[in-house]
Amino acid sequence: MGPHNSYQKFFHSYIVYPNTTFESQMEDEKLVLLVRQHPVTQLPWIITAIVLFIVPLFANIFVSELLSVRQILFANFFWYCLVFTYIFMNGLYWLFNVGLVTNKRALDVDYTNILFRDVSGTSIEDITDATAKTGGFLRALFQYGDVFVQTPGTLQNIEFLRIPLPDDAVAIINELMEEANA
Repeated sequence: MGPHNSYQKFFHSYIVYPNTTFESQMEDEKLVLLVRQHPVTQLPWIITAIVLFIVPLFANIFVSELLSVRQILFANFFWYCLVFTYIFMNGLYWLFNVGLVTNKRALDVDYTNILFRDVSGTSIEDITDATAKTGGFLRALFQYGDVFVQTPGTLQNIEFLRIPLPDDAVAIINELMEEANA
């Protein structure tokens, strides 16, 4: 790859040459690309959280004659604990579900819940094709899509879903494939 200037876009959801390491990184392995879902794809849960945050303000008006102040405060406290847990968990899922491309391999790290992690990986030499797919108005407007990395036979295929600049990610993977096969 060319010069190693690190840069990030879209609230750190697309980082080229990030200045970081990861758990299973080999000594001579350099992280070239770190991707996570485009921030605009997080809007549904963010809007839901805002609505959930506002609900008690209106609900308090209707239950104020039925419940004591202490009961309302307890219900509100419990409700907001649930809302903050919802926000925290969704933020963690966005932050830790990443795609990594190094000079040696491609990795897809997915957390299905807070206790279970699925890491799929393949070496750059085993990659047969990298494809970017975008479709739809929002994907075109906000420049995000899916990247599919195919491997031969029964080897693990890698998917980077709803990431920013999928064409640029494919170009980086293709360049690494050319260097590995040279």
